[in-house]
Amino acid sequence: MGRDIRHYSAYMLFLLVILEGLLYAAIHWWPAFAENMGAMKALASPMPILSDQMNLIDKLGAPAYVVGQHYFKGCNILGSTAAVLFAANAIAGEAHRGTLEVWLARPVSRLRLYTERYVMGLLAMALPVLITSLTIPRLMESVGASMNYDDLWRCSLHQSLFLATIFSTTFALSAMGSQPLKISFVMLFFCIAQFAIYMVKTITDYSIFRWSDIKTYAAIVGTDTLSVSRLAILAGICVLTYGAGLFAFLRRNP
Repeated sequence: MGRDIRHYSAYMLFLLVILEGLLYAAIHWWPAFAENMGAMKALASPMPILSDQMNLIDKLGAPAYVVGQHYFKGCNILGSTAAVLFAANAIAGEAHRGTLEVWLARPVSRLRLYTERYVMGLLAMALPVLITSLTIPRLMESVGASMNYDDLWRCSLHQSLFLATIFSTTFALSAMGSQPLKISFVMLFFCIAQFAIYMVKTITDYSIFRWSDIKTYAAIVGTDTLSVSRLAILAGICVLTYGAGLFAFLRRNP
């Protein structure tokens, strides 16, 4: 377990540093973005989805811009990539390297082995989202804007649960397979395709990223509430995929 903790801690630190760097750059650029809002809206006008987002930012100001940059762009893209890579190698990687039998020979139950890696992977993905989010108020002070911590807690919870569905699905596939590269390819292709679908107005509602876009987080900030029904669905997906992966892992032969 000590080795796993070191590995996942390194992954978490890497993701945290990248997210924080992107967040700092985005907030630092906010004054220039606001000054050139008209030009930005003109550039976005040929694409209805982008145009809607720009109109929302123009209406709500810095908070909508920040949640768009941090959650919709940074956490969705980097977070979903991390979720896939963290999970795909968790069990399938052991099988691919020929070390699964040695790992399973440890004097602990398969339930514990599976759950430990599942939880460590989730934390390595979710903690960078939360930690970087909590730096936003201080960063925004430097550009004369503000956001409160309560809104950021809520946004972080929603974002983490959204990413957890991708992580949990990939983890279940990892428990069933032995080719982490193929699992990563399939899930990353799925995420990229879903992001591409989001940008096409006629089919955007079929994209999973409709549940994690600027409008979603702007609504959380604007109403000071979370959608309980959406959180329940996201959590339900995590529970179902965790159970499916665990069932496969308990029956798996090295």
